[in-house]
Amino acid sequence: MNYGGIKRRPGRSGEIDSMKNSYWKDKRVLITGYEGFLGSNLTKALLGFKARVWGLDIETRRHDTILKDDFGKMKIIRGSVEDYNLLLRIIKTNKIEIIFHLAATSLVGEALKKPFQSFSTNIRGTWNILEAARNSKSVKTIIVASSDKAYGIQKKLPYRENSPLIGVHPYDVSKSCADLIAYTYFHTYGLPVSVTRCGNIFGPGDFNFSRIVPDAIRSIVFNKKLLIRSDGKFIRDYIYVDDIVSGYLKIAESMKKKKLAGEAFNFSNEFPISVLQLVKMIYKACGRSPNYRILNQARYEIKEQYLCAGKARRILGWEPKYSLDKGLKLTLDWYKEYLKTK
Repeated sequence: MNYGGIKRRPGRSGEIDSMKNSYWKDKRVLITGYEGFLGSNLTKALLGFKARVWGLDIETRRHDTILKDDFGKMKIIRGSVEDYNLLLRIIKTNKIEIIFHLAATSLVGEALKKPFQSFSTNIRGTWNILEAARNSKSVKTIIVASSDKAYGIQKKLPYRENSPLIGVHPYDVSKSCADLIAYTYFHTYGLPVSVTRCGNIFGPGDFNFSRIVPDAIRSIVFNKKLLIRSDGKFIRDYIYVDDIVSGYLKIAESMKKKKLAGEAFNFSNEFPISVLQLVKMIYKACGRSPNYRILNQARYEIKEQYLCAGKARRILGWEPKYSLDKGLKLTLDWYKEYLKTK
């Protein structure tokens, strides 16, 4: 596949199980936040499966995107999930069947600085999309992107789907709330909605360089010192983006047959490591000696969090195809090619 003039290395085609069937051909799909990191990867996959895709985002046709060659293959709508009437019109007019709700404030730091906006986007945006779907006859499946942050700070790890949702700080709370709203729309109105909670996603097409993986790679390519916001000891699990795309598709394909409405699924490679361990892996993969400085400036972030993905394995037949080493190798190759143009 060609990503805005930059070809991705082998590793995507054939690895996503959905490519083996024709389920998606001509399905009418709405993706909110389609221009984001996960949204753009999911959009590209669905277009490859011949789905009819409508993409909604507050900023469209971005300069940095993996979708430059695909804009003509989809319907693009500029707007916000905070606009209920817009959502209702999109869904009804186009007889949308499947919704992937990914639009959200996605960074902890951004939510900390702008809690009002984050609550409005993440919480109001979620009830808007669910209410619009409830008032439309065509929608058969909705998948809401929550987060591992929705679980908040807990003594017992890994998080499991039945762990309480007890976010404390703005981003975490916004995800806990959105998660519970999805839950009530299923239990009260029978809406066919499922929720995903993922570890830290990395891979090609993430242009937000405040995240540790693309930032580390960029620092290496341009021979700059990497600045690590935290103390480097935060524990996370990191998962390659194609594995997450595969998980989303499996839920949608199995929603009716396996009665997945009202269910939540964790997606993780179940390999938690510290930020410093990850950084050292990246430098080693590049054949370079680590060059970083610990800032220890991270505030209001969860120290240790990682997920159990046993439910997804058991019910969906999902499993990650990429080890952390393999995913990082593919990601490094892609960014090295991309950054040549910068």
